[in-house]
Amino acid sequence: MSTFAMNTVCTIIPALRYRDAPAAIDWLCSAFGFERNAIHPDGAGGIAHAQLTFGNGMIMLSTASDDEWGRRIVQPDQIGGRETQCACLVVSDPDAHYAMAMAAGATIVDGIKDNDYGGRGYSARDPEGHMWWFGSYDPWKAET
Repeated sequence: MSTFAMNTVCTIIPALRYRDAPAAIDWLCSAFGFERNAIHPDGAGGIAHAQLTFGNGMIMLSTASDDEWGRRIVQPDQIGGRETQCACLVVSDPDAHYAMAMAAGATIVDGIKDNDYGGRGYSARDPEGHMWWFGSYDPWKAET
């Protein structure tokens, strides 16, 4: 481990862009159980910056736009539904979470199942195609 990493306090917070960020916020809260922490409208019907929490974790999101930052990020439907990363969230009851997501109309990619490496989980896409994984496997507590 590098000296920098050992001496640095760090929290990793994924940041996403959505074409319809207000609708994405509503959906992520109802389907996946996120909670609104801070919402900053952009004055044009979109979101300049939002923070949604999930337990002690957080994501940030904003409305996709053709600005300097936005030109570095593509939406999943622009690259054939593929992703370059997937947010993984640890939940205490993956079966109940799966049922909540299904009831909200989440597109399930991998159904709920026990994993070879431990825990139980599933993956799903949100309405704009971003991939999410939810499960009970906690790498901080897993035996190595």
